Amino acid sequence: MGKGHRLAERRQNILQALNQAGQMTVAELSARFGVSEVTIRQDLQALSEQGLLLRTRGGALSIDVLPEYSFDVRQQQNADKKRRIGEAAARMVSPGDVIILDASTTAQAIIPYLKKLPELTVITNSLKAAMNLLDAPQIQVVLPGGGLRRESISLVGQPHAAVFQDIHVQIGFFGARGLTIEEGLTDVNLEEVKMKRAMVERCRRVVGVVDSRKWGNVAAATFANPDQISTVISDQDAPEALVHQL
Repeated sequence: MGKGHRLAERRQNILQALNQAGQMTVAELSARFGVSEVTIRQDLQALSEQGLLLRTRGGALSIDVLPEYSFDVRQQQNADKKRRIGEAAARMVSPGDVIILDASTTAQAIIPYLKKLPELTVITNSLKAAMNLLDAPQIQVVLPGGGLRRESISLVGQPHAAVFQDIHVQIGFFGARGLTIEEGLTDVNLEEVKMKRAMVERCRRVVGVVDSRKWGNVAAATFANPDQISTVISDQDAPEALVHQL
């Protein structure tokens, strides 16, 4: 195993330890991974610069223990990376397709590129997405029903069964709060997860659209198991060790 691989693996393990504990000190991490405190500080600094954790005095804090930010704040986080992910995702869609978009900010980044298609049907639980598609009359928009979740400007819970009846969905695009080899795609809100699970079940192909901050994180509940995920689109900072495993 090369030095670079060991470094990536240790940093991934640090993230997983933080996600489980919430917060750890440099001394605790040093003892756990058998490396010096200087090395741990370098690891934490590198992970912090990638937005994967929050540095504290003498340690680090998992971003999963932070409160969920508003939709507008989350939309501005890593906006350029999300734009590139959105552009790549849109290239997977063909005219006339029926697709699903969830209410994630990364899925929102696909919309400007979808508007260039001459014909499309979009099923989405995102009220924001529906509004953003008002000026694209060639795109049919279908809302699945459910209760309103203000934090994500979305419809959540169980969708109306009739929405998916006799509809063949070619591909679905899903953002997530976390992605791991073991747990698949995970999110923080259980009502949002219910909706996502129902949508995943209808997709021939499930595509995770996640920036590099989400790799190695495990949120409250899984909405797409690893064997349900066809493709993951991420940015160039995605951890190499995990990418190869997936």
